[in-house]
Amino acid sequence: MNQQENMPLGMQSNRRIFLKRTGLSLGTMALGSLAPDLAFGGSPAVQPGTGGLASLPNLRPSAKRVIYLFQSGAPSQIDLFDYKPELKKHQKKELPSEVRMGQRLTTMTSGQSSFPVASSLFKFAQHGCNGTWLSELIPHTAGIVDEISFIRSMHTEPVNHDPAMTFCQTGSQLAGKPSVGAWVAYGLGSLNRDLPTFVVMVSRGKHTDQPLYDRLWGSGFLPTRYQGVKLRSGKEPVLYLANPAGCSPATRRQMLDDLRELNQEKYAASGDPEILTRIEQYELAFRMQTAVPDLTDISQEPQHVLDLYGPEVHKPGTYARNCLLTRRLMERDVRFVQLYHMGWDQHNNLPSQIRDQCHDTDQASAGLVKDLKQRGLLDDTLVVWGGEFGRTVYSQGALTETNYGRDHHPRCYTIWLAGGGIKPGVVHGRTDEFSYNILENPVHVRDLNATMLHCLGIDHRTFSVKNQGLDTRLTGVEEAHVVKAVLA
Repeated sequence: MNQQENMPLGMQSNRRIFLKRTGLSLGTMALGSLAPDLAFGGSPAVQPGTGGLASLPNLRPSAKRVIYLFQSGAPSQIDLFDYKPELKKHQKKELPSEVRMGQRLTTMTSGQSSFPVASSLFKFAQHGCNGTWLSELIPHTAGIVDEISFIRSMHTEPVNHDPAMTFCQTGSQLAGKPSVGAWVAYGLGSLNRDLPTFVVMVSRGKHTDQPLYDRLWGSGFLPTRYQGVKLRSGKEPVLYLANPAGCSPATRRQMLDDLRELNQEKYAASGDPEILTRIEQYELAFRMQTAVPDLTDISQEPQHVLDLYGPEVHKPGTYARNCLLTRRLMERDVRFVQLYHMGWDQHNNLPSQIRDQCHDTDQASAGLVKDLKQRGLLDDTLVVWGGEFGRTVYSQGALTETNYGRDHHPRCYTIWLAGGGIKPGVVHGRTDEFSYNILENPVHVRDLNATMLHCLGIDHRTFSVKNQGLDTRLTGVEEAHVVKAVLA
């Protein structure tokens, strides 16, 4: 038995109680490094009605909501967006060493004896007022080309999926930092008291892909109430939300009231902010018992709206259904919605597999933008579509007339944006003839995150939280720039 167990019950204490009761500056500093809610005896000033920081927004916002359509596994920019007709002249020839420039390769191709150039098998055509080149694989995206802005010069450092996805979602390659949705929830708060501020949905393509971890939408060192709430397909969209058999709403309400009193007593004794989070989450869950079934019931959606998203919209858990639910979440003023679609990691059989991925996502992504616009929601909703990096111009493994694969390529890739604050019909950035290196206007992942925050009215340079003695930002300590060329 340790020394604390020998103490009388009233004398037992934990670390937080000790720090709370000492009242010394050391305790204040330690609490501040744990979470902002602990620093200096309470929470930072909040905005009435939303729970966001009173100091935000500190810029004029062009958007108040965000939809992040994350294509997990890294779509091939060469086969979708970055038209390179001259590649046919280099077909099956060795990628010039002056182009590759000793690039760090993954273990999947570092042992290859040659790096044969693989031009895209797919046809490209010009679309929209500016004649933007797009692949035949994405005809529905081509139909909204005048509504969106392409960035063809995205780049990042990680060469493998997990650190690259973690970097995109949290601003750091190392796990443990808050996700972008959690940062936004913390800074701006909620617009709907009956639904979570940050909602996540996941769908899968027909092919296997890298796993997704809950930490990608986690709250990191922020209080856990800012983490994403995952909506699932099936009868129970949020686990453990429904009352158990025999428990009436009145009984549940009484139980929560009693539990709240106990938690408040515990908080008074310990000062642990996670207890306040627990109280808030219990209350939100109670309100969600009514709000979530109404959200997920699409039976009253008109047929012409369902047709926008494609036939898969009728299947729960599909990307199309998740896109429709996203529009319904936007109508209810949910602040941040993150959709993940898995299956883009095409190291072999790319021509066949990418067709399947585009079939799953193209119509629904475009349908979501159209639906938002026709309801007047696109003006103040920022939509982001993209993955964690791009794909190589050289083939991984055997290259034939009808088949090839592509490895990971962080040096350049393409994303698109639409909606609140984004200038429509723009193509920003340019790559070389091999879609291998950036020639003009490079945009880093940090720049994208800075631009997202800018659209929401947040200056990324001043939006920080003290963590372990450091002022920590979503955009990190490195220099990041708002991509003004894509802003309206």
